[in-house]
Amino acid sequence: MELGFVLPSASRESKEVDLAIIGAGPAGLSAGIYAIRAGLSAIIIDKGNAGGLAEDAPFVENYLGFEGIKGEELAKKFKDHARNYVEISERNEVKDIIPEGEKYLIKAESGEYIARAIIFSTGTTHKHLGIPGEKELFGKGVSYCVTCDGYFYKGKKVAVIGGGNSGAIAAIYLKDIGVEPEIFEFMPKYMCEKAYQKMIEDRGIPYHKNVRVTEITGDEKVTGIKYEDRETGEIHEFAADGVFIYVGLVPMSELAKKIGVETNKWGYINVDQKMRTNVPRVYAAGDVTGTAGQIIIAAGQGAVAALSAYEDLMLS
Repeated sequence: MELGFVLPSASRESKEVDLAIIGAGPAGLSAGIYAIRAGLSAIIIDKGNAGGLAEDAPFVENYLGFEGIKGEELAKKFKDHARNYVEISERNEVKDIIPEGEKYLIKAESGEYIARAIIFSTGTTHKHLGIPGEKELFGKGVSYCVTCDGYFYKGKKVAVIGGGNSGAIAAIYLKDIGVEPEIFEFMPKYMCEKAYQKMIEDRGIPYHKNVRVTEITGDEKVTGIKYEDRETGEIHEFAADGVFIYVGLVPMSELAKKIGVETNKWGYINVDQKMRTNVPRVYAAGDVTGTAGQIIIAAGQGAVAALSAYEDLMLS
C-alpha cells in the first residue's frame, strides 16, 4: 500500500525513519543505541530534555558499575553515549500520531516524521495530591524536584510528603545539603527500603507515619501544611518554608491509547516479554510499562524493544 502522507516543507524538520522512539529517558536512549547498532534508522523525540526522571534523582546507588552517582551525572552519561549513535530531538512535543497503512505519521511541535514502527518510552510524571494550596503555591514553595529547588531552602524547614523510596531519598538529599526536612507518610509504617530507613534514622530526620496532609498553607509563598492524624482524627499544623511532594507517579500513555494501545487499569501500557504491545510494530519500554520503576530495568527494556522492532521490521 502506498503511503498517503506528505512531509512538511523545508521550514520544519521532516524525516522518514524505520523507528521513532518517543521519550528520551533511560529506556528511549538505550533503545536508540540498540536500534542504530542493529541497522535501523531511528530518531528519539522528547517534549523536554533528554534524561527523563533519572535526571531528577538526587543520588543513585544501585546502578550497576557505579557505587554512587548523582542522577544528573548518570543521565548526562546516557545522553552523551546515545548522541554518538542516534539523533535526539529535544523540546519537541509529539502532538498526534496518525496510522496509515503500515506506517505512522508523527506530528510534533518542530516537525513531522514518518515511521514504520514506534517505541513508547514516555515514562511517568509526578502524581499530585489534589489538595488546597498545591496548585496555587506551585513555584512559590511547592516543588516535585529536590535537585531542582532544594538549594533554595538551606537552613530552612521543609515538608516532604510521601515516605516511599523517592521521598526518603529526597529527604536524605535535603538533609545533606543543609535543609531541615520532615517526612509525612500516609501509611502507618515505613514505606521505604531498610537501607533508606537507617539513613533517615542516622540523620535524625523526623518521619511522621499514618498522617494525611490536607492542605498546603500560604498566600504569596508556602508557610506550612495541615495534616490529619489518621488514628485520632486530630488536625495538626507544621510550619515550613517549602513542600516537596513525592506521592507516586502517573504513566504518560495518552498518545499510545490514541492509536489503540491497551493499558491496565492504572494506565500503564501492557507489553509482552519482548516489549510488544497489542498493536503491530508498536512497543513500549521503561516506567510507562509499570515495571519496577528502576533505571537499570528501563534501560534493559529499551534494548529489548529495539531488538524486537529490528526482528519485526527486518527479519519477518
